Amino acid sequence: MNPHHRRQSRLVDRVRRACVAGCLASVGACSRDAAAHPEQSVLQAKVEEISDTSLLMVPRAERFAVAPVDTLRVPDRLSGTCVIGPDVNRTVPVNALGAGRVVDVRASLGDRVHKGQTLVTISSPDLSSALADHLKAVADEALAHRQLDRARLLLDHGSIAQKDLESAEDVEQKAQVDVRASLDRVRMLGGDPAQTTPVIDLTSPIDGTIVEQNVTRSAGVKSPDSAPNLFTIADLSRVWVLCDVYENDLARAHMGQSARITLNAYPERAFTGQIGNISQMLDPSTRTAKVRIELENRDGFMRPGMFAVAELESPASEERLVLPTTALVQLHDADWVFVRVGPNAFRRTQVRAGREVAPGLQEILSGVVRGQVVVRNALQFVQTMEQ
Repeated sequence: MNPHHRRQSRLVDRVRRACVAGCLASVGACSRDAAAHPEQSVLQAKVEEISDTSLLMVPRAERFAVAPVDTLRVPDRLSGTCVIGPDVNRTVPVNALGAGRVVDVRASLGDRVHKGQTLVTISSPDLSSALADHLKAVADEALAHRQLDRARLLLDHGSIAQKDLESAEDVEQKAQVDVRASLDRVRMLGGDPAQTTPVIDLTSPIDGTIVEQNVTRSAGVKSPDSAPNLFTIADLSRVWVLCDVYENDLARAHMGQSARITLNAYPERAFTGQIGNISQMLDPSTRTAKVRIELENRDGFMRPGMFAVAELESPASEERLVLPTTALVQLHDADWVFVRVGPNAFRRTQVRAGREVAPGLQEILSGVVRGQVVVRNALQFVQTMEQ
């Protein structure tokens, strides 16, 4: 128990001891009266006096400032627990299109990477075969080009027919097609036609953060059709907040509705976003639907996997009971206030607090009614009573 709770507990014990002493004094007085008036002892024995341990008599009560329980019209809000996730539209998988073995890994999970930065180096037999095919196509095209030049020369001297020249031109055109196709295959696999080594430098296609990694040094790389992504990179400058909303509350959520997001990691900060999607499917086990809130994350405070609390603001509003936040004090995992019931008397009353509807104003769900007056600074009141 922290010192604050111990001080509150001592105050409660002091009040209880005072009440017990009062009860004992009352019992002693009743016993003397019974001895002096035997004929009334039977009637007086039926009287039962109950002490009120929550009632505090405070001398000079004017020392403590008070505040009335008031009402405030606030927007209707729907709260829900949510999880931060990357924007799927800004998430890119990174794969090698050719099989091979990893030579070096230059980026890891959670790293911030830039477009064109090398992530992993792979030695690929597929790239080696593609480079060989490209070199053969280049050699065949060079031979076809020389044969075409010879055919033109011979035609000018009348040594061959026109159809022989056309045949040579056809061979040259097909050779050029083979060169282009082999070149495209080398580039598709991530190779450089100017380099004869079959090494693929797999680079990042975007600026972002690596949110998934399924590759290590010396690991074998398979075809992307039968293997997970080597990396997944997400641009986290804009994120999604995914909330589970119960079916009974779905009518209060609307597309484009404003939402206030607070993070468990940074409770003092608040972020604002809008509902971008309300799922048309309901989870049969939890009876909830996913509500997606989209918001900017330029500062990078929101990370995928973080828990958050979303409050959806509705155009409708209603009156709520409110008190200054300082009027509440926590004791034994409950919230209490001190209600004035007389010039110098206060009653310790348990209340159920809601959200903070405005800076310094706490919503009160139950325990008090409008018009009652409470101590404005409950902690100061408790500390003064202990002295």
